[in-house]
Amino acid sequence: MPPAPAGRRELARRLAAAVAAEHGAGRPLPTPLMAVDLDAFDLNAADLVRRAGGKPVRVASKSVRVPHLLERALRHDGIEGVLCFTLREALWLHERGVSSDLLVAYPSVDRTALTRLVSSPGSAAAITVMIDDVAHLEVIDSVRHSLAVPVRVAIDIDAGLRIGGQHVGPKRSPLHDPQQVAALARQVVERRGFRLVGVMTYEGQVAGLPDVVPTQRARSMIVRGLKQASQTQVAVRREQVAEALSEIVQLEFWNAGGSGSVESTAEDPVVTEVAAGSGLLVPTLFDHYQSFEPRPAAFFALPVTRRPSAGIATVHGGGFVASGAAGRDRLPTPWVPEGLHLTSLEGAGEVQTPLTGPLASRLRVGDLVWFRHAKAGELFEHSNDVRLLAGDAFVDRVETYRGLGLAF
Repeated sequence: MPPAPAGRRELARRLAAAVAAEHGAGRPLPTPLMAVDLDAFDLNAADLVRRAGGKPVRVASKSVRVPHLLERALRHDGIEGVLCFTLREALWLHERGVSSDLLVAYPSVDRTALTRLVSSPGSAAAITVMIDDVAHLEVIDSVRHSLAVPVRVAIDIDAGLRIGGQHVGPKRSPLHDPQQVAALARQVVERRGFRLVGVMTYEGQVAGLPDVVPTQRARSMIVRGLKQASQTQVAVRREQVAEALSEIVQLEFWNAGGSGSVESTAEDPVVTEVAAGSGLLVPTLFDHYQSFEPRPAAFFALPVTRRPSAGIATVHGGGFVASGAAGRDRLPTPWVPEGLHLTSLEGAGEVQTPLTGPLASRLRVGDLVWFRHAKAGELFEHSNDVRLLAGDAFVDRVETYRGLGLAF
């Protein structure tokens, strides 16, 4: 379901009040102006915990990218540990004391970061690296001079849907059959200097696809069918893999899911924790899910700098296009004031973004237009800091990874 119109109007009022207060206090605001609504953020965090039904939620840092917000999420009961994008990020978060339970979501061949990991007993005890090939173990062994510091590893297992000879889902791990997983697990267990502690099965074709898009009813029906088939199939696969692994090792955790599949993933008895990140900020790609009510929490504002015609207002910059297969759904969405649209020829441009619609004629040079990004986290690669909105005021300014000079 889309965000409630009433909530959108109330957000417009709150943002206007916060901006006016800053200007009135003689604190001019830079643009692009990034803002996170803490009221919505906290409600979203609580909702993720509720949907997980008692299983811990591991926050996906890739979808946040603001250390202060990661720490805020971790203060919620039921949110435990961080699912990191890179090993360098995990090392940084551990060194800064953000978390001592860090799972790197993707295999790393970053020899510099791996050298730091095997040289630090403290970091190695807090960080788990991901593998899906013995080659990943060999890279780790190539950077260490001794086996004194054991490395915690988890195995990433393909959770895609196999149907009609096709694979539906993210193209991640080559491991699919229980026999393949068991073979790699034995190699880890038998290899000195490693501890096999966990498993990941990310069903992106369930967690990352909207399934009630009003303008795509036929496609949404197909997506819901594929999701149901995938959930059934991956549950069987998890059970089979768990049985095979039980004869080899006792795992500490089984990570799975994402913001769009929290409930169905948490229902699987094999799964011990659910990953989620986008559900904290709710970008536009998460507006149309049956499973939860979207509460947008991340926004950015751009100033009107030109009025090329009576029916068009042009804002400065705006080309914050989301990753993934190129399409209109990857473009930012004008959000406040309502009734504005991107043009078909220019879309969202790096230097300017023309806007049309009934309200475009009312905008004046200097006015702010608020947008939503298509994805969570990626927005904050475009700014050094974020304003935090609580009630009708900006109550803090915090740094993004970029603002801290970090590029993970």
